[in-house]
Order: sequence, then structure tokens, then C-alpha cells
Amino acid sequence: MARTVVALMLREISTSYGRSAGGYVWALADPILGIALLTAVFQGAMGNTRPLIGTNFPLFYASGYLVFQMYHDIGNKVAQSLRFSRPLLAYPAVTFVDALIARLILNTVTHVIVFAVVIGGIAMIFRLPMVMDVSTVLRALGLTALFGAGVGTMNCFLSMRFPVWERAWSILSRPLFLMSGIFYTYGLMPRAVQEVLWWNPILQLVGLMRRGIYSVYPADYVSEGYIVSLSLVLLASGLLLIWRRYRDLLEMV
Repeated sequence: MARTVVALMLREISTSYGRSAGGYVWALADPILGIALLTAVFQGAMGNTRPLIGTNFPLFYASGYLVFQMYHDIGNKVAQSLRFSRPLLAYPAVTFVDALIARLILNTVTHVIVFAVVIGGIAMIFRLPMVMDVSTVLRALGLTALFGAGVGTMNCFLSMRFPVWERAWSILSRPLFLMSGIFYTYGLMPRAVQEVLWWNPILQLVGLMRRGIYSVYPADYVSEGYIVSLSLVLLASGLLLIWRRYRDLLEMV
């Protein structure tokens, strides 16, 4: 299984990122441009003088944007796993679990590297005295990958079983960018809004990440048990549904 997963990862590296450095440059440029845009809008155009936490706008937005992008990218890539590896799934040595794991590992590693480079770059450029809780940051990254895997596995089944679901999910999930606390904090919202936003696991993941980066931000509303439970339910349900309809799904591709 390990050799198969590694082979699938190498195949995706050559396909998705290409044989040149351009693909890897874009993996870094995408979040950097997004963070720069948020900084320009909220610091420049709207005239804000200080971020809601800390003293550095790029770091504040990076702590939310990178988490959201990691979830979003892992979820989308895992959801396309069977379509991407369809020609290889005809071989007995390659299973749908191999395809899912390969995409999950590769994209998780990619986003962890991007996170380290972007956060480290911000700290160096702005000479920030970073005192992170590394264990909390790593938990936030791990739970983000787990939740992305759960959503992606369930969407893998739904999008193959019901082709219209891919477009429907794209539309339904768009408000998540505004509902995930990327450019605001949970505590600033009215109580009634908090009661709705709390159920958004991405907002909790952003809060957990900010707890790790900012020692002054407690993020008491975060429930890691809720994130893990929801992620495992989605992951187990998605795997079971794919396993039951595996051959039928491949014929629909």
C-alpha cells in the first residue's frame, strides 16, 4: 500500500505542479496575493490602524486565510481523487483508499510547507517577535487536514453519484469564506450571530490557529472534540458509501 501511495503522489506532483518550479511558485504566490489583498483592503482602503489581534495586519489575515485555503484545497483535491486516478484504479494493486490517501498526504504536506514559509516570511520581513504555541499550531493544521479529508471524501461520493452536486456544493460553500472569521474575530459578533457561527468548524479551526499564534487570544469557544467528531463522521460515512458503490461509481466517471 505504501509503495502505491508514493507512486500516486509522484504522479500527481508531475501532473499538478509540473516538472518546473512554476507550479510550486504559484502554490506560494496564491496565498501571498490573497493575504496582501486583504491587508490592502482592510488596512489601506478602510483606514484601520490596528488589526483585531496583535499589531501586524498580514499575520492576522494569514492566520485565518491559510487555514481556510488548506481546508478548501484539501477538500477539493480529495473529492476529485477517484476521477484523477481513474485510469489506475483498474489495476488490482490500486484501491480507492490509496487514491484518497495519496491526495490527502501530498496536499497536506504542501500546505504545511506553505504555512511555514508564509508565516516565517512575515515574521522575518516585519521583524515580529513570534512566540507561538507550536503544539496548538500543529493541532490546528492536523485538524484542518482531517476536516478537509472528511468533507472531501463525502463530496467524492456525492459528486460522482450525483453529478449536479459538484456545482451545488460550489455555490453552497461560497459563504464559508465570509463566515469563517478570516478578517474578524468570533468575540466581536453579537450573541445571536455567535450561536450560528459556532457550528462552523472552519471558524473554530481559525480560532484554534490564532490561539497558537497569539498568546493573548484564548479562543475559549473552540471545541476540538466537535471538530474531530464531525470530521470522523463525514470521513467514515464517505468511505462506507464509496466502498458500497465503488464499481458503479467508476462506471459513472
